[in-house]
Amino acid sequence: MSEELTWIKSSYSNTEGGECVEVAATPAAVHVRDSKSPEGPDLALPAPVWAAFVAYAIAG
Repeated sequence: MSEELTWIKSSYSNTEGGECVEVAATPAAVHVRDSKSPEGPDLALPAPVWAAFVAYAIAG
């Protein structure tokens, strides 16, 4: 990936090694990765797909 991403850790992440995710937004997509493996792969979702997921997660 040629662009530098600014990653933000989930507010639900803790310092005790719990389940941790980070997200980074670009105009075209929202990237999601495991914060315990920052050099690993990330999942890039188109912004409308991410918005639908967040709406579903909040409603659920």
